[in-house]
Amino acid sequence: MGHLPKLIEDLALILMAGAIVTILFKRIKQPLVLGYIIAGFLVGPHFQLVPTVVDNENIKTLAEIGVIFLLFSLGLEFSFKKLMRVGGSASITAFVEIMFITISGYALGKMLGWSTMDSLFLGGMLASSSTTIIIKAFDELGIKTKQYARIVFGVLVVEDIVVILLMVLLSTVAVTQQFEGTEIMLTILKLLFFLALWFIMGIFLLPSFLKRAKKLMDEETLLILSLGLCLGMVVLATQVGFSAELGAFIMGSIIAETTLAEKVEHLTKPVKDLFGSVFFVSVGMMIDPAAIVRYAWPITAVTLLTLFGKLFSTTLGAIISGQPLRQSVQVGMSMAQIGEFAFIVASLGLSLGVISDFLFPVAVGASAITTFTTPYLIKYSEPLYNYIEKILPESWVSKLNRYSSSTESIQAESAWKTVLKSYSRIVLINGIILLALALVSSNFLVPFVNEKVHNESLRILIVLILSLGSAAPFLWALMAKQPNNQAYRGLWIDKKYNRGPLLIVEISRNVLGIILIGFWIDRLVSTQVALLVAIPVTVLVLFLFSKRIQKFYQRIESRFITNLNARETAAAVGNPMQQAFLRQQNNFQSNLGPWDVHIVELQVNPYAEYVGKPLVELAWREKYGINIVYIKRGEQLINAPGRHNRLLPFDQVGVIATDDQMNAFKPVFDAALTIPGDMLDINDISLEKVPVNERTRLKGLTIRDSGLRERTNGLVIGIQRGNERILNPDSSTVFEWGDIVWIVGERKKILQLTQK
Repeated sequence: MGHLPKLIEDLALILMAGAIVTILFKRIKQPLVLGYIIAGFLVGPHFQLVPTVVDNENIKTLAEIGVIFLLFSLGLEFSFKKLMRVGGSASITAFVEIMFITISGYALGKMLGWSTMDSLFLGGMLASSSTTIIIKAFDELGIKTKQYARIVFGVLVVEDIVVILLMVLLSTVAVTQQFEGTEIMLTILKLLFFLALWFIMGIFLLPSFLKRAKKLMDEETLLILSLGLCLGMVVLATQVGFSAELGAFIMGSIIAETTLAEKVEHLTKPVKDLFGSVFFVSVGMMIDPAAIVRYAWPITAVTLLTLFGKLFSTTLGAIISGQPLRQSVQVGMSMAQIGEFAFIVASLGLSLGVISDFLFPVAVGASAITTFTTPYLIKYSEPLYNYIEKILPESWVSKLNRYSSSTESIQAESAWKTVLKSYSRIVLINGIILLALALVSSNFLVPFVNEKVHNESLRILIVLILSLGSAAPFLWALMAKQPNNQAYRGLWIDKKYNRGPLLIVEISRNVLGIILIGFWIDRLVSTQVALLVAIPVTVLVLFLFSKRIQKFYQRIESRFITNLNARETAAAVGNPMQQAFLRQQNNFQSNLGPWDVHIVELQVNPYAEYVGKPLVELAWREKYGINIVYIKRGEQLINAPGRHNRLLPFDQVGVIATDDQMNAFKPVFDAALTIPGDMLDINDISLEKVPVNERTRLKGLTIRDSGLRERTNGLVIGIQRGNERILNPDSSTVFEWGDIVWIVGERKKILQLTQK
C-alpha cells in the first residue's frame, strides 16, 4: 500500500469541510467567508470531535499562495482607471474614514494595553469594509440603484488601494522598527514611485506582448502565463523591499487594462477560489474559543469602535465631500463592518512575527458580529436620518444642505487649473521614467561598462551616450512637450494676461530639466567635465534633434495610450458611438451632482405591459418626474429618445431621477403582465411519434385535414414510411397505413391522441 503524504490528507479534509459548511451557509444566506472560517475552526486544533489538520506548515504555505491570488484577483477587478473615475466625493469620504478609524484603532489598542505593533495592525485591520457583504446586502434589499450606493462603491474602490498601501507600510515598519515620520514619508514616496513606474512600464510592454502572442495562446497557455506573471511580480516586489501582496495586486491591475482581462479573470477564478478557501480555512484554524471568551472585552470594544466609529467617520467624510445629510447617513450606515482584508493584514503580521496571536480571534469575533448587523444598519439608515433631522436644530440642517449644494456646484475647472494639471502630468510621468533610467544607469550600466572597458575616456563616453540617449525622448518631453488641450490654446491666444505666466511655466520646467541633466551627469563624470562639456553638449543635441526626438516620443506615447485604452476600444468595435457613450457615462454622474439626481440603467422586462408602447403614451415624465436619456438596443444607441420611440424587450434604459422619484417609478418599470397559470413550461414540449392505425384514424387524411397542429398544439416534422423518411412534409401529404408520424408539441395532448 502506497504512502500518502499528510498534505494531501489535510487538503482533502479542508476542502470537504469547506464545501459542506459553505453549502449550509448558502442555505441560510450568510457570507461564504464566514463559512470557511467556521470550517477551519472545525478542522483546527481547538475542536476535537472531527479529524484535525496535521501538516500546519504546508497549509500555511498554501494559505500564503491564497493571499497572493486573492490580491491578484482584486487587481484584475480594480484597474487604475477605475480609481481615477471614482470622483472626489468618494475619495474624500474614504480618506476621512480611513484616517479616523486607523488612528482610533491604534488608540484603542494602546488603551487596552497592547504593544505598539499590535495597535498599529489593529488600525490597519479596521481600515477596510467588506465589499462582499455590502454588495450582498444591497442586492437583498434592492437598493443598488440608490444614489448613495454609487458613493459606497466608490469608497470601497479607494479603500482597496489604500489598504494595500497600508499593508506595505505596516510590513516596512514591522521589519525596520522605524516609527519616525521622515522614514515613513520616505517609504511612502518610494512606494508611490515604484507603483507609478510599474504601472507605466507594465502598460507599455504587457498589452503589446499579449496582442502579438494572442494567436499562439490557448486558454491553458494564457492561464500559465497569467499565474507566472503574477508570481514573477511577487518575486520582484519582495526583492525591491515590498510585500508579496503588493506585487500580486500590481500585476492584476496591469492585466486589468488589457483586452484579455475578462478572460484571465475567468481562467484564474478557480485557482483563486481554491487557494482563497484554504486561506480562510487556515484563519478559522487559529480560532481558540477559550481565547474568544478570554478576550470578550477587546472583541466588544473593537466591535463597538467598528460600528460607531465607521458610522461617524464615514458620515462625516461624506458631509465634508458635499453629500446631503440623508445620503451621508446612508453611506455611513452601509460601511460599518470589518472586511476580509482584516484577516489578510493579521496574517501578514503573524507571518512577520510582530503581532500577538490573540489578534485573530479578536478580528474574527468582531467581523462575525458586524457581518450580521450590516443588513439591519442599511435597512434602518432612513429612519435614523429622520430621527437625526428631528433632533438637530433646523438651522443646522439648512446649513448642511446649503453646504452640500455649494460644494457640488463647483464642478467646472478653470482653464488655468486644466493647463497646470496637464503640465503636472507631463512633468510627473516623464520625471518618474527619468529617475528610473538614472537608477538603472548608475546601478547596472556604470558597473558593467567599468568592468568591460578599461579606457577611462572611452568608458565615460559610452556611459553618457547610452544613458542620455535612452533618456533623450523623456528629457525632451519634460522640457518642451506642450499640453494638448483647448484650454492651453485658449490661454496662449490671450497675450495680454496669460502669455507671460505661460512663459514662466515653460522657463521653469526647462530649468528643471537642465538641473536634472546636471544632476544625472554629475553622478557619471566629474563636476568640471559636466559643467564645461557634458551639459552644454546634451542641451545642444536636444535642441538640434528636437524634431526627431519629438517624433520618437510621440510614437512611444501613442503606443502607451493605445494600450491603456485597448479594453474600451475593443468593447466599442463595430459601433463607433459606443466608445463616445462610454466616455460620456464616465463623466455624466459628476455633472449631475448639483441637482441631487443620478443616472440608473434598467433592463426592460420582456413581459412588461408597456413594451411596444410609445413614450408619449406612457407619460412617465409627467407622472413620475423622471427622464429617459438613452436606450441601448444591442449595438444600437438611441440618445435622447423622442416621444414616438418605443421600449422593446431587454432594452437597456438610462433613467435620470432622484431617489424618491426612483422609489415611485421602479415598481412600475419592473411590473410584468400576469402570466397565465396554465402557461407551458419548456419541459412540457417534446418530440413524440404517433402511428397511423385504427386508434389514431389518420389514414387517408392530409396533414392539413387531420387537424394535428390544432389537436397537439404542435408541428409535424417528419413521416417514417417503411424505409423512407420524409422530413418536413408538405401539408398536402396524405397519411398511409403504418406511417410513423413525428410531432413536436405538447406532450400531454400528443399522448391523449394516441390513447383514444
